[in-house]
Amino acid sequence: MITALRKELLLQWRTRAQAIAVFVFGATALLLFSFAIGPSAALRQYAGGFLWLGLLLSSTLTLSESFHAEMENQALEGLLLLPVSPRVLYYGKALANAMQLIVLGIALVPVMIVLYDAGTTRIPTILLIIILGSAGISAPGTLYSAMTSQARAKQTLLPLLLFPLIVPVLLASVKATSLAILGDPMDQGRAWVLLLVTFDGIYWSLCGLLFDRVVED
Repeated sequence: MITALRKELLLQWRTRAQAIAVFVFGATALLLFSFAIGPSAALRQYAGGFLWLGLLLSSTLTLSESFHAEMENQALEGLLLLPVSPRVLYYGKALANAMQLIVLGIALVPVMIVLYDAGTTRIPTILLIIILGSAGISAPGTLYSAMTSQARAKQTLLPLLLFPLIVPVLLASVKATSLAILGDPMDQGRAWVLLLVTFDGIYWSLCGLLFDRVVED
């Protein structure tokens, strides 16, 4: 798995210009959302939701290209012939995608703080939520990326399949982030974080089991 993860990270490093473009897209989305609300107290209230909406829209650009290199070079079949389980390839790629989304989410946090006046001392909590939420998006996102990799309209088909499945992760991430920004006197954030951990465990286990069937078909 370490070798597969290293391969994916090297591929992402070689296409780092694309990562920069995705960050610019996410930051622009946050800027447009702030203009839509206008200068009001509601900006801070909705900061958590807009952060995850920007990250979600940006994630479709990265996840849809997860298997682009393998399909372009017709290397996927060769990788499947290696004496390792296909799950190793899946988890290597899913971990790489999760890391990319985590870095993107962390990079968008300062943009959110400036645009939405969302300063808070609970930055470590927000970073933890970004890690868990990004993992919850990348696990099914990598699976669906493999399913749609040969489709002509994969950038349209992927969000249609992915978004309904990750609604619980998004709701928990938005709620936990909002509580971290606005304050959590009732200590409700812990329950939402626990929900994120639960869904991450389900998605990473189930998607790993289903990946064999996806690549065989």
